[in-house]
Amino acid sequence: MDEAAMDTHIPRDLEKVLGVKAQIRSKAQAFTQAFLKRNTEPQPQKDAKGLLSHKAVILEYSRSNKKILHKKKPKGLNAQQKREIKIFHIKSEHQRYELFLPLHDLWKQYIIDLCNGLKPTSSPHSVQQKLLKADFHGAIITVIPKRNSVFQLEINGFISFIYGNKFEQRASERSAKKFKISGSIDL
Repeated sequence: MDEAAMDTHIPRDLEKVLGVKAQIRSKAQAFTQAFLKRNTEPQPQKDAKGLLSHKAVILEYSRSNKKILHKKKPKGLNAQQKREIKIFHIKSEHQRYELFLPLHDLWKQYIIDLCNGLKPTSSPHSVQQKLLKADFHGAIITVIPKRNSVFQLEINGFISFIYGNKFEQRASERSAKKFKISGSIDL
């Protein structure tokens, strides 16, 4: 850097814009000299042989002695505990058909939204694919008993048949699975 450039003053109009005040010349020089001396002073050369003779050189990686604390996740109830507190026992007054009709209405709206309105012009193939991947909690399903069960469901006049082997997976697994729709199925 040019010494003349370091020795110039900030113009007065720039002092106001930057919000700084020019220092007295002697203070500025003293600060600059101290700063340069502190940051540019050469480090004394150390003898590599002397450095190696006084310090141990570790050639392998060593682990720190800090213990890693793992937070234990709270465990849920096991099957026996669930049976003891009757967590899945539903009282008979809570098993009435009328109580589940609002859930069915929600399910119908979910299917209509899923199938883009279930219009008469909708492709049956695309509707069937979407139904295979849907969740059926809240659906009213008619079971046609045969060797391989057939499930029938009706949504706003649209009747669909789903064969039992398609229900072998949970809803979450069915949503990710690709199903092949075959033209005819032997029953």
